[in-house]
Amino acid sequence: MTDTETGFDRRMLEALTCPQTQTTLRYDAEKQELISKSAGLAFPIRNGIPIMLVDEARTLD
Repeated sequence: MTDTETGFDRRMLEALTCPQTQTTLRYDAEKQELISKSAGLAFPIRNGIPIMLVDEARTLD
């Protein structure tokens, strides 16, 4: 269940929630982001580690 390219363990999605809305996240393997539709934010994954800071998140289009 680990994305071999980045080292991100998809099982982490079961434990992680959006820090702003506390809702579930969707993993975008292509962009290496965790998406929060409810907050309209995409949290980056760097070296297999999700950066769950609102200040680091990208606003969705």
